Amino acid sequence: MPPLPLPLLLLLPLLLPAAARPPAPPSRPSFTCGGVVSGESGFIGSEGFPGVYPPNSKCTWKITVPEGKVVVLSFRYLDLESDNLCRYDFVDIYNGHANGQRIGRFCGTVKPGALVSNSNKMLVQMTSDANTAGSGFVAKFSAAEPHERGDQYCGGRLEKPSGSFQTPNWPERDYPAGVTCSWHIIAPKNQLIELKFEKFDVERDNYCRYDYVAVFNGGEINDAKRIGKYCGDSPPAPILSEKNELLIQFLSDLSLTADGFIGHYKFRPKKLPITTVPPTTTAVPTTSIVKPTVAPCQQKCKRSGTLESNYCSSNFVITGTVITAVTRAGSLHATVSIINVYKEGNLAIQQAGKSMSAKIIAVCKQCPLIRRGLNYIIMGQVEEDGRGKIFPNSFVMGFKTKNSKILNALKNRTC
Repeated sequence: MPPLPLPLLLLLPLLLPAAARPPAPPSRPSFTCGGVVSGESGFIGSEGFPGVYPPNSKCTWKITVPEGKVVVLSFRYLDLESDNLCRYDFVDIYNGHANGQRIGRFCGTVKPGALVSNSNKMLVQMTSDANTAGSGFVAKFSAAEPHERGDQYCGGRLEKPSGSFQTPNWPERDYPAGVTCSWHIIAPKNQLIELKFEKFDVERDNYCRYDYVAVFNGGEINDAKRIGKYCGDSPPAPILSEKNELLIQFLSDLSLTADGFIGHYKFRPKKLPITTVPPTTTAVPTTSIVKPTVAPCQQKCKRSGTLESNYCSSNFVITGTVITAVTRAGSLHATVSIINVYKEGNLAIQQAGKSMSAKIIAVCKQCPLIRRGLNYIIMGQVEEDGRGKIFPNSFVMGFKTKNSKILNALKNRTC
């Protein structure tokens, strides 16, 4: 048989049946800065992924799924500059395409659980500054039926004078893995919201890094307004809002789950006195932080009771390193990098990756004396804004590794 002419050789691959052709090399998706995407499912990602995302950019993706469904967004990869408050490089997720409620803001490398919109539209916006950058993110969006909320999806807007909310599947079985629920409670302008958890069982972790409930003053996820972050099997203490809005966020990761929780809320008039947990001794007036020259600072600077007795009477118990200490109006305002949390109460704890911190106020600046750079066991009360407060007789002592054993024993014992 004579050799085939060159033009025919070039056409041969096209003439062969599909099964006989060599497979085409897989193509890697290329992501651009923002865009408009729609459909039952798809992927979005930062510009240049998996390379480093560009500095000084703001990219917006508008996602639309079919009418009558909701958007579920799941991060497959997240690598942005880490910061306690996500101030530098971050991804914001919003309900709707314009002026919608922010579902969350994320940075660092810890992926959130599935995020669910309240309609068939969601907006994703990534912002970067001039400095540190990472590989960015990749996320999958998909459409889900709203009626699936009872099974896996949850959250919503609560405006009745009283009501309840609970994790998906409650009480028949454990909550599912990989969900995010946000309940936005809105009272009339002249009323506050009282919140109580009746049953509570969320995967336990010292830092509540995996599954947790976070409660915020106002209507959005904002660490500066966080009242507390809760996990484990002890219900949080009753919570009272500062104003007429509260946001409750529940998040589960993709591993262990637990029974979940049921919570109840009710509106109450502003004029009623606010019920807060009293200080450990009646000799300490709650107004002492405003007037530092009154009784508390005239007391002897001596902690009272024992480590065991103070553990039960304190709102919060932590160990940590003092990283900032500033004197203001006779009080010491400190930031503590947390080593361990034994009792959180309503203490506002900020988290960035594995790093956690809390704000502490020593009512009298040198009593008890805490110094920058040193490690302490700190037990105290919590102000309404979530800051810890310590008095001259509060139990504060230098922390050494050997103290961990007794603190762990106290944590596992019922007060």
